[in-house]
Amino acid sequence: MKEVLFDFYSPTSLKSYNLDKTMQYQLNILGSLDVFTRKHSENVANLTCRLCERLHCSKGFTEYCTICAYLHDIGKQFIPAGILQKPGKLTDEEYEIMKTHTTIGYDICMNDLKLRPYAAGPIYHHEALNGTGYPKGLTKKDIPYEGQIIRVADEFDAIVSKRQYKSHIGISDTLKILIENTKPFTPISNSVAIQQVAENAKLGKNNPIIVKALISVVIEDTEYEVYCISDYLDHLKDTLKRLRTVRQYEEKMQKSKSEKKKQYFLEGMKLYLEKNETVENYRTILDEYEMTLENKQKEIEHLRNEIKTIKKLKL
Repeated sequence: MKEVLFDFYSPTSLKSYNLDKTMQYQLNILGSLDVFTRKHSENVANLTCRLCERLHCSKGFTEYCTICAYLHDIGKQFIPAGILQKPGKLTDEEYEIMKTHTTIGYDICMNDLKLRPYAAGPIYHHEALNGTGYPKGLTKKDIPYEGQIIRVADEFDAIVSKRQYKSHIGISDTLKILIENTKPFTPISNSVAIQQVAENAKLGKNNPIIVKALISVVIEDTEYEVYCISDYLDHLKDTLKRLRTVRQYEEKMQKSKSEKKKQYFLEGMKLYLEKNETVENYRTILDEYEMTLENKQKEIEHLRNEIKTIKKLKL
């Protein structure tokens, strides 16, 4: 029995906007990115679409913002692989190079008539409301709403996703980081840059309204994930019940002394076996399903605890 997989970044919302045709050109552009950056771009676009819906944005703005999100990291195709996929922390010099993906992406869009309308995605997604972002260090009044939304979606996926170069962080812990980034920044220096931040001391990096919408989306998706796993467990338990019956027949067959009874129980075993299951391999399959059941039950328990933790988070 094939396991039903849950996709946290379900494209259901995107399909409802019929973006397949309008984004075909933009999606082809993503083909030049490495597999991890491309998947990240798709995740951010899907999550951005969900956030726009939760924020009650218009259909037109949601479509526009989603495409901007697809293209937000397009400039990374010109970042050296040694930096882009570095397992450890970047040096200051490497970080400065990494930051250029915003301006490179902006230039790519501005030099292509079909991409030009969506240049806001690359250039604004790392700007912070309090002026601590890049590439321009803009503050809230100068950062378009689409940039603020994509920033939150980008930050969430970048932290929570499993990447080849960093460990996985749980959903609730990721949300705690985003919430922390909505809090005001306290300057500890008299530099010009810090003085600029001080003027926006009441602001954090992220828009709390957008982060609140993200929390709502995450709770909804996590609850749906629990539902999907629970539904799968029902099918799994039915399968285990069937295979355990096969095992009972086998045990009775082994205890039987007459060949007639052995043949009877053997035929009984075969009646309960399904496609690709044999008398020889069913125990291996049974063991795998029992292990899967145990793991899925632990996963559901973990997700339910995550939901409880998330619901207690305060902005």
